[in-house]
Amino acid sequence: MKKIETTAAPAAIGPYSQAFASGGFVFTSGQIPLSPESGEVAGGDIKAQTHQVIKNLKAVLEAGGSSLEKVIKTTCFLSDMANFAAFNEVYAQYFTGKPARSTVAVKQLPRDVLVEVEAVAEA
Repeated sequence: MKKIETTAAPAAIGPYSQAFASGGFVFTSGQIPLSPESGEVAGGDIKAQTHQVIKNLKAVLEAGGSSLEKVIKTTCFLSDMANFAAFNEVYAQYFTGKPARSTVAVKQLPRDVLVEVEAVAEA
């Protein structure tokens, strides 16, 4: 088991790691739309925030020797299901292989962001 850390994605904002590699897989923590440079929320709407989330997720996966193309499963959290169609529009640009996915609405996300995504990928 190997802990994954990269400065190309935001540092964890709690007692957890960005990801772990184990058994030929990379397991990421949920990524929210924080700019790794400033630590601030990037973008005010669901599309901008989704682009940043996936950019952060890509950086963590690459630090673990994986990529978006090797993602097997994502779990997606939206603060409002009214954003589902716009989220899907951006998500589909990156996950062309259509990995397995769960998407749920949650009452609130850290820093009051609109979206969070975690992934499991082959290393």
